Amino acid sequence: MSEFDFEIFLYLVVGGLMMVSASNIFNQVIERDLDALMQRTKGRPLPMGQISVNNALVLGFTFVIAGLTFLYIISPLCAMLGAISIFIYACVYTPLKLITPLSVFVGAIPGAIPFMLGWVAATNELGVEALALFLMQFFWQFPHFWAIAWWQNDEYEKAGFKMLPTGRKDKSTTFQIIFYSFWAIIMSIVPYFNVTGDLSLSTYGLVIVLMLGMFLLFYSFQLFKTSTTQNAKVLMYVSILYLTLVQIVYLIDNLF
Repeated sequence: MSEFDFEIFLYLVVGGLMMVSASNIFNQVIERDLDALMQRTKGRPLPMGQISVNNALVLGFTFVIAGLTFLYIISPLCAMLGAISIFIYACVYTPLKLITPLSVFVGAIPGAIPFMLGWVAATNELGVEALALFLMQFFWQFPHFWAIAWWQNDEYEKAGFKMLPTGRKDKSTTFQIIFYSFWAIIMSIVPYFNVTGDLSLSTYGLVIVLMLGMFLLFYSFQLFKTSTTQNAKVLMYVSILYLTLVQIVYLIDNLF
C-alpha cells in the first residue's frame, strides 16, 4: 500500500461527503411528499417548506459536480465509483422502495462503495482488497437496515415503503437478519486467511473481530427470540457499534 497522503485524504473526505450529501438531497427531493407523512421525516427542510425543490436540486447538482471533481483529482476510478453510487442510490434504490423489499439489496451497493473508496484512493486499484471491504459493508447493511425497518415499520407503511424482506415483522425476517449478520462476520474475518492481498488481519485482530461478531449475533438472536420493537432498536445501535469498532480494529491492526 502507498504512503499516507494528507492531501489525497482531504480530497477523499470532502469529495465523499459531497457525494453522500448529493445522494441524500436527491432522495429527499423525490420523497418529499412521502416524508411529510412520517413523524421522523416530516421535519426535513422540503416537507417543512424551508427550501424549494429547485433550490434543493441546484444544491444537489452543485455537490455532485464538486464532489466528483474532488474524487477525479484523486483518480478517474474514484470519480467513476462516486458517480455509480449516486446514480444507484437516487435513480434505482429510491424509487424501488415503493415497489419491492429488494430495494434494500440495491441500496446496499451504494451504501458499501464509500467503505472501499479509501483503498481505491490510496492505491488507484480496484483489487481484491477493495472487494473485501465492499463485502464487509454490503452484508452488514441488512441486519442494520432491517432492524431500522422493524423499528420504524409503522412509519414506513404510512408512506408505502416496502423495506422488510417479507413485508412483515415475522420470524422469516428475523431469520434473514441472523443469516446476513453471520455473513457480515464471515467477511470481516476473511482477511485473516491471507486471501485478500495487502488487506490482512492479525490473530489478535481476528479474536477481537470475532468477539464483536458474537455481540452482533447475540442481539440478532434476541430479536428472533422476542420479536419486539425495543430489541430491533437495540440491534440497530449494536450494529453501528459493531461496524465502527471493526473498522477501528482494522485500522490499528494495519498500522502496527
